[in-house]
Amino acid sequence: MDIRALGYLRLETTRPDEWRRYTLDLLGMAEASGSTADALLLRLDDRAYRIEIRTGGSDRLLAAGWELAGARALADAVAELEAAGVAVKTADAAECAERRVQGLLHLTDPCGNPLELYWGQAQDHTPLATPYGNRFVTGDLGLGHVVLPVPDTGAALDFYEDLLGFQLRDSMKLPPQAVPTAAEQRDFHWMHFLSPNRRHHSLGLYPGALPPGIVHFMVELETLDDVGLGLDRMHAAGVPIASSLGRHTNDRMVSFYAQAPGGFQVEYGWDGLVVDPATWVAKEITADSVWGHRWNG
Repeated sequence: MDIRALGYLRLETTRPDEWRRYTLDLLGMAEASGSTADALLLRLDDRAYRIEIRTGGSDRLLAAGWELAGARALADAVAELEAAGVAVKTADAAECAERRVQGLLHLTDPCGNPLELYWGQAQDHTPLATPYGNRFVTGDLGLGHVVLPVPDTGAALDFYEDLLGFQLRDSMKLPPQAVPTAAEQRDFHWMHFLSPNRRHHSLGLYPGALPPGIVHFMVELETLDDVGLGLDRMHAAGVPIASSLGRHTNDRMVSFYAQAPGGFQVEYGWDGLVVDPATWVAKEITADSVWGHRWNG
């Protein structure tokens, strides 16, 4: 399957005003053309939008949108998914227009996580006016990464690796206390990191359940100063810092994690690892970070 990148995220929130302040004033994103009273669209680059935050009755992930190369790739994806017994729904013209894409497919992974496969997202050719002059690392690497809860890790790994064509990059053992919502208690649980492109990981699979349907998402900044200034803004705004600044072992990202208004976290990082998929060898990492990343609670 010719999936290229994590293209966008769609979130539902009961706290739209908090999300507006969080994304625009603290994360330094830009409001996109086409935002409405019920849906905040956010730009990080030249795409029409990368994140949609829609007002609703719950705080949850509405969909992780994965970008395909084109119309033929989407048609091939439909055939492959249906042959594998995966239920799919093709979006109509009105929904495609709302998403600003030319083709769109709805499906869920084996753990019920909502996904959208699409092609042909519109671009915005006006200069990107972020509030602090900060810039995000996107391009062919996509939006960043998202970590999804998958109580059935084996089924999820088979789905993303064997059917969707993601490459497994690394795995890590988590102790039972790190996965209190695991389907069954064991001595340890595997967490996996995968990607369809050169970004070390575009997807993390967390071996437990979480009500919002998302553990965290990551956006990457072009400079370390952008990350540090973002951390200062979080502290000044009184936002709880879930994990202190640190450098990860697997993707080498220097980042911190801040609580978001929806019961999950946002990772704000710099200097993530870009790999050569042709030569990469999957490994087990035995520590989360080289330094830092002290978790609170």
